[in-house]
Amino acid sequence: MSETEQHTEAEAMYYQLVFGLLQAGMMQLGKIMNPVTKKTEKDLEGVRATIATLTMLRDKMKGNLSTQEEETLASALSSLQLNYVDEVSAAKGGNAKDDGVLGGGKE
Repeated sequence: MSETEQHTEAEAMYYQLVFGLLQAGMMQLGKIMNPVTKKTEKDLEGVRATIATLTMLRDKMKGNLSTQEEETLASALSSLQLNYVDEVSAAKGGNAKDDGVLGGGKE
């Protein structure tokens, strides 16, 4: 396998990982149906872990990603963070505080 083919395969695996985590997070938020259970279910603790995983990837891979890869990761992370805050806010009657999920830093 040539170096170019390895690079292309690694990029595909990276995007598959990020989009897989985004999809898992959206399922945990109850935004999309779980294809296994055929139900929409909420797991806010689960989505916190997914957000923490994406945050760790961003922090650990800083400087090693292309601009497009960085933007894709940032978009996935912010989408989950904002949807998480909306769900927590709705559960608390519209009065959610930042519980560290939006900081994007170390918890």
